[in-house]
Order: sequence, then C-alpha cells, then structure tokens
Amino acid sequence: MQQLNKLIDAPVDEQINPNQDKNTLRYRIVHTLELVQDAIAISLCIGLFCVMVLQLKEIFLSLITTLRFHEITADILFILILVELFRLLIIYLQEQRVSIGVSVEVTIVSVLREVIVKGLLEVEWKQVLATCAFLVALALLLIVRVWLPPTFEGIDPEQKASLRFKGRK
Repeated sequence: MQQLNKLIDAPVDEQINPNQDKNTLRYRIVHTLELVQDAIAISLCIGLFCVMVLQLKEIFLSLITTLRFHEITADILFILILVELFRLLIIYLQEQRVSIGVSVEVTIVSVLREVIVKGLLEVEWKQVLATCAFLVALALLLIVRVWLPPTFEGIDPEQKASLRFKGRK
C-alpha cells in the first residue's frame, strides 16, 4: 500500500522518466489508456476513409446523371474537409498531439463550404459580417501561431514524450 501511495504522489517529472520501472501501476494505466486512445483514432481514420469513398462514389454518379454545379462543389469541399480531418488524425497518431494549424485550416474550409452551400446572397448581412470576422480571427490565429513558442513556461511535452518513446525501444 505504501508503494501505491508513493507512486500516486510522485512528482510529474518522476512519472515521465523513461528509465522508470515499466511494471509500475501508473505506467501500465497510462500505457493502456494511450493504446485505447490510439484505437479510437484508428477507428475514426477508417470511418473517415469509408465516408470519403462513399462520397466520391456519390459525386461520380451525380456527374453521370445530372450536372448540378452547386451540389458537386459542396460535395467536393466536403471531401476536402474529410481529407483534412484524416490528416489531423494521422498527425495525432504520429506525434500524439493535435495540430493547431491543421485544425484551423479545417475550420476555415468548413466555414467557406457553408457559405458556398447557402449562397452569400441568401444570408443576412449580420451573419455575413460575423462569418467574415470569424474568418479573420482564424487567419490571425494561423499567422500568430508561427511566433508562439511550442509550449508555455518552458514545458515541452513533445520532448518528454520523445524521451518516453525512446525509453520503450
């Protein structure tokens, strides 16, 4: 019981140490949760891929039967959104982090798709102004992201994760 209390009360730096005994309870719990999280991300990737294939099939069938430019453009933009989400999941699986840049890009394409689908002339001017302000804020986030340090207050979780990953090998 004392060992369990020591393990739970151990400082964060000691918990992430790659040289730590891999049989500790905390390590096994964290490792199991990471595996479950990876399994969820992989199942999302497979689901997104299937949806993309079905959407492509639908686009090709609509091209053969009738040519509706507005609907086909919306479907193509939807596939691009799915591709970007797929890329976001792949980055997550590779680096164990969510990319801010890709997330913002997906959001921008999603907003533009909605504007195209609804039609700019059919939307109230207040909503157009709000959409423009939102897009400007997202663009500023993309620009500011370049100057932001990768982490706050000198904490670098990617470096710790890299050390932990090297310790597994």
